[in-house]
Amino acid sequence: MASEATPRVNAKYLDSFTNQTVRILGKVVSLRGETATIDANGSINLHLNRDAHLQLNNAAEVVGKVQQDLSIKVFQATDFGSNIDFNAVEAVIDATHRYKEIFYDGND
Repeated sequence: MASEATPRVNAKYLDSFTNQTVRILGKVVSLRGETATIDANGSINLHLNRDAHLQLNNAAEVVGKVQQDLSIKVFQATDFGSNIDFNAVEAVIDATHRYKEIFYDGND
């Protein structure tokens, strides 16, 4: 049975999740039509869907599929505003991968 987990990742972990669905929280640093770039401990390029309404310099959480070029095909995007503690976000991501058996199937 396929896993329904969407592990929290940042740019550092993308290459371990190619062709898988992930969850990323980062700061929107550029918007260009149907593409955007977020900073999530490194730059990540996003291919937005029509329902994505992001704002420059705000935090955004995206759920999407990691492509071969390590960009993300976005399925869902949520604007989280400008009051996000990115140190806390990084701590959650670190815990997610340190204790991956709790959060996702890490038997790759």
